[in-house]
Amino acid sequence: MRRSALLGWLAAHIETELGGRRRLPAILSLDDRALIESLGGKRRSRIEGLYSGFDVGLAREKAKRSALHTLCRHENGFPAPLLEPPDGPSMLYLKGDRDHLRRTQSDPVVGVVGSRRASPYGLEVARALGRELSACGVVVVSGMAFGIDSAAHEGALEGDGLTIAVLGSGADQPYPRSKRSLYKRIASSGLIVSELPPGQTPFRWCFPARNRIIAALACMTVVVEGTDDSGSLITARFAADLGKEVGAVPGQITSSVASGPNGLLADGACLVRSAADVLDAIYGPGSAEARDAVAQAMPELSDELRALLKSVEGGSDSPDAIASSPADVPEVMAGLTELELMGLVRRALDGRYIRCA
Repeated sequence: MRRSALLGWLAAHIETELGGRRRLPAILSLDDRALIESLGGKRRSRIEGLYSGFDVGLAREKAKRSALHTLCRHENGFPAPLLEPPDGPSMLYLKGDRDHLRRTQSDPVVGVVGSRRASPYGLEVARALGRELSACGVVVVSGMAFGIDSAAHEGALEGDGLTIAVLGSGADQPYPRSKRSLYKRIASSGLIVSELPPGQTPFRWCFPARNRIIAALACMTVVVEGTDDSGSLITARFAADLGKEVGAVPGQITSSVASGPNGLLADGACLVRSAADVLDAIYGPGSAEARDAVAQAMPELSDELRALLKSVEGGSDSPDAIASSPADVPEVMAGLTELELMGLVRRALDGRYIRCA
């Protein structure tokens, strides 16, 4: 807990004087004494005083007042993947049911990350991946940022599975604040995680620091959208450095937010078109585990609904285009509405029906 507090006290120093995100793994690999000695003059004296006078009891009480659980790296239940990297977190603050963290030891965990300035296509794919993976029993982890991260969490909640949000702020601080509602939903049924102390506001280096935790927790990291220098590509590099699988969703070659994943694919990342590709990467192509997971997640469809879905997939985009006669239109509309509620089709603003990712 003292290490976590130290990172909070030195947050601005790490950002402005130690190199921030450019030197992050090296910075976070330093022990407490080395971090303190990087300071000069009065600042070092002040931090040394705070460090030597740290009261673990008061720190635990503060966490309790913020409705946070604490989990130090020497305690049972601390995720084993986070113990391996030399720059791994010393402790975790948790909001939600701390028992959910055990799922990361028994079930596959997939990180879904991407651009904050996502395209409608990227948002739809991220939401679909979150929903499908969650329904298949996969734990979906992301950073609750705008765009792809939040879409993946939203989808996972729709899939009634477990989703974990790793924050670059204190676990008691919804960030971004406009995602307060999503934060509450994840805390209610999933888990919020941070290595930073309660009340901590984020600096720029806190986000790649968060990303290294996402990459370490996940057995596979999937990048949906992002530029070549985006945080999602940093997460992918962390995952690759740890020997984890990296996947990417292909995008338009003319789109700037597709340059990151398209570049990863060119470098040999796993092609991700749906949750089935992710399951094949985790369990092996055609494995019984992957087939069972997909079968468990796929909703039961009647012959009529399957025929409707096939029509939409074939390009028919309106009840009139699908119906055999005008008399069949109301029945077709009812079927399309049912497919929409299942998340298999969506209705565009112009009224057309489109197959969801």
